[in-house]
Amino acid sequence: MSYNKVLTIQDISCVGQCSLTVALPVISACGIETCVLPSAVLSTHTAGFSGYTFRDLTEDMPAIKEHWIKENIKFDAIYTGYLGSTKQIEYVADIFASAGKESCLNIVDPAMADNGKLYPGFDNEFVCAMKGLCAKADYLVPNITEACFLCDIEYKTEYDRAYINEILEKLTELGAKNVILTGISYEAGKTGVVVYKKGDYQYYEHDLLPNSCHGTGDIYASAFVGALVRGKGAYESAKIAADYVLECIKATAEEENHWYGAKFEPVLYKLIEMIQ
Repeated sequence: MSYNKVLTIQDISCVGQCSLTVALPVISACGIETCVLPSAVLSTHTAGFSGYTFRDLTEDMPAIKEHWIKENIKFDAIYTGYLGSTKQIEYVADIFASAGKESCLNIVDPAMADNGKLYPGFDNEFVCAMKGLCAKADYLVPNITEACFLCDIEYKTEYDRAYINEILEKLTELGAKNVILTGISYEAGKTGVVVYKKGDYQYYEHDLLPNSCHGTGDIYASAFVGALVRGKGAYESAKIAADYVLECIKATAEEENHWYGAKFEPVLYKLIEMIQ
């Protein structure tokens, strides 16, 4: 088995089971050397907590990149999650160009919106900058809300395949080579993920669980990256990630007071089994 090196760029929420505190253990559990570039450090994530601390690390990013170049450190894959500003997007685009091996895979999770709305602090300028980063993606992993903002398409909660196909076409027109579109539901009680490359549409459907958890998007993207870099195909990686997220949600449902994230750690062994 080849021993690949993945770089993930996103924030550290010290408590909250999201961003780097998810990506580092999940990708590592897939048997991959996982390197990190923190974009910010927060005491907790911002959903449900108040009075959290925030340390912006934007201006540290260029110096870190320059040190990697000096040491000839290159990555087999670069995976981006939550980025806090257009300046960070600019720096990440430069890292794509300078820190990846010739065959490096760029995986972009445009973490900026959900449930029809942008996250607090984001605006149309940020969306436009994210479109530019998505153009550099070998694999783009948005939820349907993020996809609608990227495509300038009205967000809908009820839709048909023609609506999803329009979104997929527009995402590839941005420049993304492959699209993994999450949270797609064509019937009540079901949800799934679409794996799309120009002219090739695959859909993996599974049960929609009644409870939801903060951070499952980060878990999904990280598990997808882990499976993909381990050599699984895009569809199989998307399926593994979906099945793993289901296991995380089921594990969390057993504890009513665990409201701030998903209990992904107790079921990491199941992800390892799926990968192997």
